[in-house]
Amino acid sequence: MSKSEISSRHVTSQVLKYGLVFVAVAVALGAALLLAQYGFNDVADPLFLFSLALTSWYAGLGPAILAVFLASLPNDYFFIEPLYSLTITPADIPHFVIFLVFALLISGIAAVRRRFEQELLRSRDELAREVAERTQQASLLNLTHDSIFVRDMDFIISYWNLGAQELYGWPAEEAIGKISHQLLQTVYPISLDDVVKELLQTGRWEGELRRTRADGTQLIVSCRWSLRRDEGGRAAAILETSNDITDRKKNEEAIQKLNRDLEGRTVELEAANKELEAFAYSISHDLRAPLRHTAGYAELLQKHAFSILDEKGRRYMGTILESAKHMGELIDDLLTFSRIGRAETQKTVVSLDQLVREVLTEVKQDTDGRKINWRIGALPNVYGDRSMLRVALVNLLSSAVEFTRKRDPAEIELGCSNGSQGEIVFYVKDNGVGFDMKYVDKLFRVFQRLHRAEDFEGTGIGLATVQRIIHRHGGRI
Repeated sequence: MSKSEISSRHVTSQVLKYGLVFVAVAVALGAALLLAQYGFNDVADPLFLFSLALTSWYAGLGPAILAVFLASLPNDYFFIEPLYSLTITPADIPHFVIFLVFALLISGIAAVRRRFEQELLRSRDELAREVAERTQQASLLNLTHDSIFVRDMDFIISYWNLGAQELYGWPAEEAIGKISHQLLQTVYPISLDDVVKELLQTGRWEGELRRTRADGTQLIVSCRWSLRRDEGGRAAAILETSNDITDRKKNEEAIQKLNRDLEGRTVELEAANKELEAFAYSISHDLRAPLRHTAGYAELLQKHAFSILDEKGRRYMGTILESAKHMGELIDDLLTFSRIGRAETQKTVVSLDQLVREVLTEVKQDTDGRKINWRIGALPNVYGDRSMLRVALVNLLSSAVEFTRKRDPAEIELGCSNGSQGEIVFYVKDNGVGFDMKYVDKLFRVFQRLHRAEDFEGTGIGLATVQRIIHRHGGRI
């Protein structure tokens, strides 16, 4: 509605109110004159007072004051001696005073009552709007599947939505009026007094509660309490929303139990690994002395008896020496492998570029003049144990050199790329013989070889050593 329309309606209302003044006084005057013709001479004052009351009731105090003035003039002119004159004698003053007092009293009472009636109507309208609003809010709260209920500061339930009925099993008519923690058999994580204390201090409380449904089954709920205060700031009610987390808590407890079991097994495995490493180190260390004696005496025997041995005996002697040498290599690799598992990492910033060049200088000594095309990309600095990383690179590049022996030219590439979650991916590619992917699970096992020993040399520990070094650095291969 525009301002001009509002102003127009206000003017119309005021014209009607003041028009009522003239109509009421005129009707009262006409009635009094008519009744005076039939000998009723004392009815003027009551009729004028009645018109004043009617005006005050329907038009308000301002028009009522005008009505008092308008009623006094014809009353004096037509009904107070001397008639048909506005002259007021001292004897008429008490009559006018009484008339004015009664007129003002009636007008005041009527105005006050009218105001009270308007306020009552306004309060009724506001109450109706509030009831409608609360009813709509309650309807909306029933649409959610969350449990919502309200209780006063004595924990007596005053509102219970459909979500609460679905969760706990009690309909609203059975829940309302009950004490919440008695109805639900609530078990608090702390004392109820401490919960209420925190609620009064902060206006909120959150926690997990154990409760019992109407059918007797137990459940765990995640609750959020909110405190409502009245206009005077006093605590008036508590609104609670809650969700069933029983299944989640059971799953968490199961996961915790599995984690505890896993931790126990991890400890057992770590102890077993340490024992195995210590055993391997001890066996490897203890085997070196008798093996060294065997190889030494075999060499002496070959020198002293070479002339008297036939070709078959010399072949046997060579086989003994080669086997002793191979076993020595196995023992050395096994010692290296066990030391890596037992040694503490000494991590520093390592230049992969420099480290690769050092390793290449060592590896190229065994290439025997082969044609190998080396392609080395940009390599970053990494954080790790330099000596362990050097062992890993020696094994990787030696493997690449070994298994490209039958290629001319051999192609070996080294480089880095960015992986997921900030990882640095270091790769070695070659055009060697490769391997059958169905045996990929054996690639990093100790002493596992995917090619015949007569085709390619080696002990089968190199890649297992690389894997252990990378794992010690928190990486994967």
